Amino acid sequence: MTTPPFTELLFTSADHIATIVLNREHRKNALTLTLINELIHALERADADPDIGAIILTGAGDCFSAGADLKQMGGASSPEEGALPHRGGFVELNLTLAALGTPVIARVKRFAIAGGLGLMSACHFVIAEEDAQFSTPEIDRGLFPMMIMASIFRNVPRRKGLELVLLGRRFGSGEAVEMGLINEAVPAATLDARVQELAIELAAKPPNAMRLGLQAFARQGDMALEEALPYLQEMLGECFKTPDFQEGIQAFLAKRPPQWRSPGPGE
Repeated sequence: MTTPPFTELLFTSADHIATIVLNREHRKNALTLTLINELIHALERADADPDIGAIILTGAGDCFSAGADLKQMGGASSPEEGALPHRGGFVELNLTLAALGTPVIARVKRFAIAGGLGLMSACHFVIAEEDAQFSTPEIDRGLFPMMIMASIFRNVPRRKGLELVLLGRRFGSGEAVEMGLINEAVPAATLDARVQELAIELAAKPPNAMRLGLQAFARQGDMALEEALPYLQEMLGECFKTPDFQEGIQAFLAKRPPQWRSPGPGE
């Protein structure tokens, strides 16, 4: 598939894994309207590629993201439209992440703050350096983290979430793991290896079952139990129809590893 002409992110793919890098190191990977729009395009492009089984989202340089670019928000510079068609803003970015059929791993170095924390929270997995810091400081800027609350409160207990958004204090990876905001905190020297290990493991799973499962996960979360159970039964029926199920059963009976994708060059 052709890679769009990105200007504020980097997109690469290899071995069934797509890597998206927020590429504004000079501004601590702060989110602009252009970068958000490019992120939507990049995520959709990776999700549409049947050869991609996992997505890694990270930041250039020594951090994940400092949140929204306050200079742009304050009118210090006019936002560029970029070379890509407009797909949306932060709302559409979060909806895109929720609708993906390909799992996304946030790789967090040093810090994820404000909108950067919200972007991280919207991913399926988060692996961070053990010395990384997190915060939602909007309250101390005369704002409130309205747009990231939906993701935060879908990951952490209510009282912990309120502590984050009302106090705006910084906290470390250990506390982030305890509250369920991130999956793991690892030494900086092993961050890349651990993220790659998880991405390889996810990319080796059956793609059709993964896509249907993530779709069901996203939809059933806001349903009443009486709605969720019939819906999930219907989605299970969809799983039975996939080539993944046929391959899984045949591999089980033949006592061999399943082959979910056709081997690529060199595989």
